[in-house]
Amino acid sequence: MSSFVLVHGGWHGGWCWRRVARRLREQGHEVFTPTLTGLGERSHLLSHAINLDTHVEDVLGVLDWEDLDDVVLVGHSYGGLVVTGAADRRPERIAALVFLDAFIGEDGESLLTLTSDDFRPFLLDGAGRNGGLLVPPVSAAQFNVGPEDQAWVDGKCGLHPFACFLQRQSLTGAWHGIRRKASLLATGWSPNPLAGRFEALRGDPGWITIEMECGHDMMVDRPGDVADWLAGLAP
Repeated sequence: MSSFVLVHGGWHGGWCWRRVARRLREQGHEVFTPTLTGLGERSHLLSHAINLDTHVEDVLGVLDWEDLDDVVLVGHSYGGLVVTGAADRRPERIAALVFLDAFIGEDGESLLTLTSDDFRPFLLDGAGRNGGLLVPPVSAAQFNVGPEDQAWVDGKCGLHPFACFLQRQSLTGAWHGIRRKASLLATGWSPNPLAGRFEALRGDPGWITIEMECGHDMMVDRPGDVADWLAGLAP
């Protein structure tokens, strides 16, 4: 049995992993799907003071308090920055680090600097309409979530603290030493602001790079394929 920690992206919550988690648990794995502070069932804690560091601490709390080792740590979208921060501080606990259509940033980078010129105005305009503090969610349709799931996803997504997208990463580089690193790109939505960094990693012997035909919410659109692929990374 292996341990998986699945970290959601912006506006989402642990709820988005339920199909993937169910399949992994059926295969005998231990699965944690933490909801980051201020989102999902923790939306009552929403505050403009929440930033990237807050969410990194959320994940570190799971790793430490659950005494997890040899973890497959997975981040989706904005969650890529969160898992990078956590892996950089606890590299000895991580067996594989996976970026599921996720931002991959280095020290000093933020989601706002990493995202595309097409997507950056959405974040800035959204925050501007909410006092510069909170960003409304992207619609499920824009992420090309399957029509049968769009109402469910839209109904669950909520405001996200803008400080999370503004704060630059503070990394030592220890996460680069994790032996198994993988990036999965969703090719079924456009323009995908994650494609550039993915292409830069293609062919890098230190990375596994996979394309999957689906919308941005890969864990919703293709949960079985995602779960089975993740299971293949288990130590």
